[in-house]
Amino acid sequence: MTKFTDLPLHPKVLKAIEEAGYTEPTPIQADAIPPACEGKDVLGIAQTGTGKTASFTLPMITLLNRGRARARMPRSLVLAPTRELAAQVAENFDIYAKYTKLTKALLIGGVSFKDQDALIDRGVDVLIATPGRLLDHFERGKLILSDVKVMVVDEADRMLDMGFIPDIEEIFKKTPFTRQTLFFSATMAPEIERITNTFLSAPVKVEVARAATTSENIKQGVVMFKASRKDREGSEKRKLLRALIDGEVDECTNAIIFCNRKSDVDICAKSLKKYGYNAAPIHGDLDQSQRMKTLDGFRDGTIRFLVASDVAARGLDIPNVSHVFNFDVPSHAEDYVHRIGRTGRAGREGTALMICNPRDEKNFADVERLVKLEIPRVNNPIKAGPANDEKAPDEKSKRGRGRGRKKDDQAEAPVEAKVEAEPKAEKPKRERDGRGRGRKEHENKIVGLGDDVPGFIAMSFAERAGSDEPTKLETEEN
Repeated sequence: MTKFTDLPLHPKVLKAIEEAGYTEPTPIQADAIPPACEGKDVLGIAQTGTGKTASFTLPMITLLNRGRARARMPRSLVLAPTRELAAQVAENFDIYAKYTKLTKALLIGGVSFKDQDALIDRGVDVLIATPGRLLDHFERGKLILSDVKVMVVDEADRMLDMGFIPDIEEIFKKTPFTRQTLFFSATMAPEIERITNTFLSAPVKVEVARAATTSENIKQGVVMFKASRKDREGSEKRKLLRALIDGEVDECTNAIIFCNRKSDVDICAKSLKKYGYNAAPIHGDLDQSQRMKTLDGFRDGTIRFLVASDVAARGLDIPNVSHVFNFDVPSHAEDYVHRIGRTGRAGREGTALMICNPRDEKNFADVERLVKLEIPRVNNPIKAGPANDEKAPDEKSKRGRGRGRKKDDQAEAPVEAKVEAEPKAEKPKRERDGRGRGRKEHENKIVGLGDDVPGFIAMSFAERAGSDEPTKLETEEN
């Protein structure tokens, strides 16, 4: 069995590893660290939760231990797809580089440019950044990338997604051609691997597990769900989620609940809190300080349920997650691997349950095809039916078109109990006067003159118009 002391790491790095409590490297670490320490390009593929972050952090610290950074000229660059993952890499760097004099800067959105500029101006050895914020600093003239010796792309499949390709290419063009490049990811589709050939030179490919496999320590299941009515799908689905959580009450110490849309993250978290579950949301629209505060609360146990978008699915190291609930089937099959990889980490057992409605069956089939596994079907713990116990913000009552619709929870009275309504009195016909106005018969009644009302006053204008008797106006004219 390989030990960290068998790897070509700097003694100060080995001391930090020992203090962190690690003695034996994971398979991806054992295979990727030696060629990385030799200065070779590495393409590492391993399922999530196997220690890929240390696979590039440890050799990077070893290689950079000699030398010193100059102002605005970092010697190593680590690109991460999300702020949380970049912050996690920075935390790993602090643990393993504690006995060295290496410095770092974290460039992510939601943090003041001024503070980040101050760090860069002093000179940093390792720059950990998201692509957008890195380019912002470069365009402002605050960065020079010509001294980068080690280039790391973490979660390469997401970083090389079509939306990231232009930024990645632009960043690579600004770094030296002689740099060392390390790519690490849990999944690596063939077309994505072809793109990596543009950036890597004769890479050592390290694949310790079949791409897109899930850990055997994770018990998986799916509930095939169909709402009783389309406008009740949201509330019934949330009711099912609560039932699944309650069904795992003995084993579920904490959980991450994944939704596809940010709006659903907020609604789901609000619903869980309404029913007494200690839950908090996390997604890209929240302020960075709030996101970090929520993650810290989930790590220390003050928050039990983390309702998240896929921003929390990639690479976050939260070791003690007992359950993952996929409230939605992920739109991209690869995201399923990353989502459920938040549980069952470091040899622990975990549980991953998913809710699938009819319109998500195509995406669900893609997931099973990717992981090459038939996910066991789980019986719905509640009977499908109206869920009137919750009125969610996204469920608005139908007005206008459904004005005459009966309420579903209001039982219709039996025919025998119905009382036949009395026929309505026939409305008097309208008559038109000379000006074209219709007047009802009862409107002609004169009020206030007692019983002795002269006939010509009681007579309607229309009746007088048809009479041969001259009107007062005609008499005056004559």
